[in-house]
Amino acid sequence: MTDPLFMLDTSHEDTPLNTDELHTGWRLTLPRSVRRHALQAMRLKPGDRLQLSDGMGLRVHAEIQDVDAGTASITGVGREPGPVTRLALVQALAKTGHDEQAIDMATQIGVDEVVPWQSARSIAKWKRGRSERRWHDTLVAAAEQSRRVWLPTLGECVNGTGLIAICRRACVHGDLVIVLHQDAPTPWDEIEDHITELTSRCLDDGRERTISVVVGPEGGISDEEIDALRDAGALTCVLGSNILRAGVAGPVALSLLSRSLGRFA
Repeated sequence: MTDPLFMLDTSHEDTPLNTDELHTGWRLTLPRSVRRHALQAMRLKPGDRLQLSDGMGLRVHAEIQDVDAGTASITGVGREPGPVTRLALVQALAKTGHDEQAIDMATQIGVDEVVPWQSARSIAKWKRGRSERRWHDTLVAAAEQSRRVWLPTLGECVNGTGLIAICRRACVHGDLVIVLHQDAPTPWDEIEDHITELTSRCLDDGRERTISVVVGPEGGISDEEIDALRDAGALTCVLGSNILRAGVAGPVALSLLSRSLGRFA
């Protein structure tokens, strides 16, 4: 079984980790949060292995040395590059935790950025501070569970105007915004031509580009919002004949994108 992975907040004073000085054989003291999870909850013992990451590509392999002192010995250090073609999920706020379910699954699939959206039909409301912490904690937990070393970026919550601005910037920078809508006439397979074209441009010039998937709330995206997003350059499509929940549609689209980009190869 893959060694468990724990995210480190290297900006926190309780994380004595200078990534520039890491090398095999170096002994480090695990932060309190990692000790609490790894040593107390999971009951790892001397000789057990674990992974540590800063969420920005760093992967540290370590072995527990002293449980009482909370120390581990580094057995390997590496840094993994981020993707050139990035995936983003613009998730409308949804009730009963469907929005958090979506970003949890999206993180496991490999999304690179998550943007909360206060859409016109969203019943749930974004509470600055509390909602941010909850979404951030969801992303961290899902990243640890899936053993990934790039933590998705959590963007600011946007309203309709903010989402239009995202679409317009995407057009300027050569990015792609895909809006999932049950009444859209365009099927997913027609969208794949645009995805292939964007991927080819990334391979040719090595410039980072983003494919964003926009998902509405339980009541769907209003006609006014759809028209405004189309006018701003977004593509609209339908995934299939089945109507998917707000917490499922995004991860399904991201899975298809990951397959097209070769992430599931």
